[in-house]
Amino acid sequence: MNVLYEESGTLKAGAVLADHVTSLHVESPHGKRTKVKAGNVLLRFGEPAPLALLEQAKTLADTMDPDFLWQCCGSEEFGFEDLAREYFGHPPSPVEAAAVLMRLCAAPMYFYRRGKGRFQAAPPENLKAALASLERKRQQAERQAQYVEALKRFELPEAFRPQVARLLYDPDKQSLEYKALEAACGELRLSPARLFERCGALASSHDYHLQRFLYQYFPQGTGFDPGLEPGALPELPLAEAQAFSIDDVTTTEIDDAFSVSRLPDGGVRVGIHIAAPALSVARGSALDQEARRRLSTVYMPGAKITMLPDALIERHSLSEDGDRPALSMYLDLSPELEVRAIDSRLERVRIAANLRHDALEAQFNETSLAQGRRDYPFAEELALLWALANRLQAARGKNGESEQARVDYNFYVVDDRVTITERRRGSPIDKVVAELMIQVNQAWGRQLAEAGFAAIYRAQGASGVRMTTVPSPHQGLGVEQYAWSSSPLRRYVDLMNQRQLIALITGEAPPYAQGDEELLAAMRDFEVTYEAYGAFQRTMERYWCLRWLLQEGVRVTGAEVQREGVVKVDRIPLYVRVPSLPELKPGTRVRIEVGEVDVWELTVQTRFVGVEAEALRA
Repeated sequence: MNVLYEESGTLKAGAVLADHVTSLHVESPHGKRTKVKAGNVLLRFGEPAPLALLEQAKTLADTMDPDFLWQCCGSEEFGFEDLAREYFGHPPSPVEAAAVLMRLCAAPMYFYRRGKGRFQAAPPENLKAALASLERKRQQAERQAQYVEALKRFELPEAFRPQVARLLYDPDKQSLEYKALEAACGELRLSPARLFERCGALASSHDYHLQRFLYQYFPQGTGFDPGLEPGALPELPLAEAQAFSIDDVTTTEIDDAFSVSRLPDGGVRVGIHIAAPALSVARGSALDQEARRRLSTVYMPGAKITMLPDALIERHSLSEDGDRPALSMYLDLSPELEVRAIDSRLERVRIAANLRHDALEAQFNETSLAQGRRDYPFAEELALLWALANRLQAARGKNGESEQARVDYNFYVVDDRVTITERRRGSPIDKVVAELMIQVNQAWGRQLAEAGFAAIYRAQGASGVRMTTVPSPHQGLGVEQYAWSSSPLRRYVDLMNQRQLIALITGEAPPYAQGDEELLAAMRDFEVTYEAYGAFQRTMERYWCLRWLLQEGVRVTGAEVQREGVVKVDRIPLYVRVPSLPELKPGTRVRIEVGEVDVWELTVQTRFVGVEAEALRA
């Protein structure tokens, strides 16, 4: 005796070795012996042999049309042998019965299982929906295959064009397009970004990194609505002094400038003038809402995304040969440069010059100051500001020694070539600008706190640097409070603080009351966004450092050990891991070999060459 039975959803056949009523001991065609429950047996037969039955039934089942069977079986529940009898017109043979059973089991859309060997035809509406779904899946599979073939030919399917950014940076992994992209990348052994570049969907590796950032933070684009209109400027008195600014040559948002005037008693009046865009950006206006959304200017080598529209920047940037609205702080100093009085005013300031680092550093430096040279523009004023900066720094309990060892890097990108220059931090230029900005931010922060005006402060304590609406010490700077107010063209918190300062100076009610939820929300959002913008800037600087290695054909270079396995490359702000680096003290000078540079993944292969001779002698 042989039996056809079901095991784990599969139809099997075998010879019965022993029948124990509730179970059978069965041997498969391949010799495997199995205990089968009697309830799982669907058909008992003598001929043909089990393997022959399975093969012949499969061949016969393949000739049966499930739609025809569905039409024949009616709507009531039925057994497979009953349907086989009706289908063949005679009592079915074991092969015929097994064939019908196989066909029923293989067509679950047509037939629902109702028990051991029993089925019921699917309702017409259910069958129609299931068949439509099956057809959709078939069409999708066909379309996916077409997408894969097109991508393998480096042709971008039309359906992919509006989805390129999403597929790269935030894909729906269940989508047809993503599955096709994943399959094509797997066959070609390319990353999605490199494949899209080959297909012409990505202009360059630079575009790949930039678009990732824009996709998240500027999904509607970086342009401004042309309908954003600034408010009318009030009439302001013209300051007596003429001012000058000090900035990098690429700076267009000039927030600050300085003036120096002699007083009749031999003292000096130093003016710190801050651009006043808050006069044009009313709280709650469409322009304000756009600035609130951006929260800061975004910087990257060779480009930037401004917080405010170009027309507004042009109106308020402290550019030379023009009168600009400014929020000014005047320090009245004794002949010994002690601060005797502080006065803040809202006025127009004549900007006599925009001094640039690249030209000024060759003239205004430690050597020229020591030699007493005064043969360059604003030399007397700069020398006085240098002396004042040293006094202000000493008053904060700082000596500037930590700054002397640090280096800043400037990136200049022209026609896809990058130039990276080093600037030693703590130069006379840096100290003058830094100390006067610290002075204005801490003094205005104190005035706002004393007047009970809400403001956003930057504080530093044991828990690190944070933003807060409570005037708190900034231990790193050595000041009792520090309210960011000196960059209102570039930072939204500075713009908000400037509104408070203008109200304080003009005797008006503050725009933001203590505990104002808008102020608190802007502070929280700014902190997160500012860090994200900074991370993006660092990413793009790393990208251009790697591009510089390729551009300059660097093969072996000097480096300095930072920590275990990590070095800083000479001349550029690039930190790389060197797997073969031996255990060396931080600061040790070494030579490394530069291998493959991947500007898509922002990686570089390196190999330790040796310790530099100077380090060995030391």
